[in-house]
Amino acid sequence: MGKSKKAKHNRSFQNPYPKPYHPQPSKPKPKPKTPLQQQPHQQKSQQAPTVPFEPTDRILLVGEGDFSFAHALYTSHNCCSLLATCHDSATQLAKKYPQSTTYIQELEAAAREDEDVDVKVLYGVDATKLGRGGAGGGGKEVRKGGFERVVFNFPHVGGLTKDVNRQVRCNQELLVNFFKAAIPLLAPAGAIIVTIFEGDPYSLWNIRDLARHVGLKVGRSFKFQAEAYPGYKHARTLGNVEGGGGWKGEERDARTYIFERKDEDATQAQSMNKRRKNESDDSGDDD
Repeated sequence: MGKSKKAKHNRSFQNPYPKPYHPQPSKPKPKPKTPLQQQPHQQKSQQAPTVPFEPTDRILLVGEGDFSFAHALYTSHNCCSLLATCHDSATQLAKKYPQSTTYIQELEAAAREDEDVDVKVLYGVDATKLGRGGAGGGGKEVRKGGFERVVFNFPHVGGLTKDVNRQVRCNQELLVNFFKAAIPLLAPAGAIIVTIFEGDPYSLWNIRDLARHVGLKVGRSFKFQAEAYPGYKHARTLGNVEGGGGWKGEERDARTYIFERKDEDATQAQSMNKRRKNESDDSGDDD
């Protein structure tokens, strides 16, 4: 008799003693985060932009490009005491920034129509020669000083060279000479405001150190937000990009620095301001 074959196990065999079923507790749905629990970048985007200007401020704008910033200060922030200047002549400005003509015409029209609006536009003003006699100083309007704010947005010497180190030095010299020229023009509690792009090569300028060496300190700094100035467009030093282009400086990260005089320099700056005012009364208008 042959050996019987072992029966194969039936794979469909059910265990008569199954393990007891323990249902898993469902996970509670996460509660929506409160504003205090939002991520830092979410909080930051909800903060209102910082605008360091008051309607009562007497403001000197240096190095204006197409005058869209000056126009925004007047139309959106009710700043009615503006002396807006640019380095270019009127002819050069219109050629580099054709849109500037409209902004300037509207600013000058506002000043003509309302005696409470003191808005003036000056051409050919050198940021490093503010208040001096002769060409580039801005004449009597600049020299009399008393500004609560002296503003230089995105200072730059232009493409003088492709050598990065040399370009950095040129821009540092521009800033130092601007600071020296602007300090005597400040009102007793006035401040100098400079906005530059973040990152290299701008970080190499060491703007805080430059200011400290000429008797200034950083009162505060904050992110520059172009949307706080409706209609403002960043203007390149060399002029508009042909065909419009895709370069938009107002979309780049930038930082605004508010520089104040050090305590030990305040008295000296006020006396210099008074001396310059006396000189302007004697010399007359050199425009």
